[in-house]
Amino acid sequence: MAQEKTELIEILRKMIMIREFDLLAIELRKARRIYGALHPYVGEEAVAVGVCAALAPTDRITSTHRGHGHCIAKGADINRMMAELFGRVDGYCKGKGGSMHIADFAIGMLGANGIVAGGMPIACGAALAAQLEDKGGVAACFFGDGATGEGEFHETLNIASIWKLPLLFVCENNRYGAGNAVESVRSVTDISLHAPAYGIPGVSVDGNDVLAVRDAARQAVERARRGGGPTLLHCKTFRSLFHAMRDVPPPETRAPELLAQWKARDHDPVARFEDVLIGRDLVTPADVAAIRDRVKRDLEAAVEFAEKSPYPDPNDLLVDMFAE
Repeated sequence: MAQEKTELIEILRKMIMIREFDLLAIELRKARRIYGALHPYVGEEAVAVGVCAALAPTDRITSTHRGHGHCIAKGADINRMMAELFGRVDGYCKGKGGSMHIADFAIGMLGANGIVAGGMPIACGAALAAQLEDKGGVAACFFGDGATGEGEFHETLNIASIWKLPLLFVCENNRYGAGNAVESVRSVTDISLHAPAYGIPGVSVDGNDVLAVRDAARQAVERARRGGGPTLLHCKTFRSLFHAMRDVPPPETRAPELLAQWKARDHDPVARFEDVLIGRDLVTPADVAAIRDRVKRDLEAAVEFAEKSPYPDPNDLLVDMFAE
């Protein structure tokens, strides 16, 4: 019971950290203290944290252009993440990659990716490596609903099924690919229905319920570890904020009533989970406030760390850069 309580509180802390990290990044970008495009993960925190809670530290993941949440959920150092956003040498990519290219191989985070569906073949390779290593390792691939229209989605599902790779496909269906509603680009919106065509299980889950995501991911991961092959996990969630911003947030084009529905406490993944833990007497409102205070202090320290880090030497422009 004590271990479960500790795990659940850590899940809540990570969800709050993801939320506050991205909200802070938006404010830093508006203030022009950082530069580059930002793709906030606000509203989708339960997917990253729920899936990563089912993984071992040695398991590997691939991410998307909206990758801060995946990084934090897998255990990335927020100091180095913040330094990367500030373009400093102590960042994960020595200040050269920015928001969309954060990676930490030491924790199994194989990288965010600015190419839609670009992480899927990489995850397939990671799953093949795990299979060859024969140590029970698993890979998980995060991607959005928009990626299901790319060839890599179908190619990767096919080869993972044929080779029975230990791979968890995690579709974060946030209902919009940039500004396009999923209903406008798909005749069938239940993405899990792609799975039977490739002979693998497809599971749809409430992506704003972190425990439902964790439980579904656990089943898929256990199956993969036993040699059962891949699973397609369709997480129904919602992007509360804009697709991306540069200097300022873009104008909102989605219906106000839709936004209000998904931002309500009974839909918001962070608020929902707070209420679950309080309802189970695992935390008090004061405990939640203390977690939020700690997160705020940690983020303030991360900004301080980033601002103290030097900029990259211009002479190192091509160091660590690779092309084929």
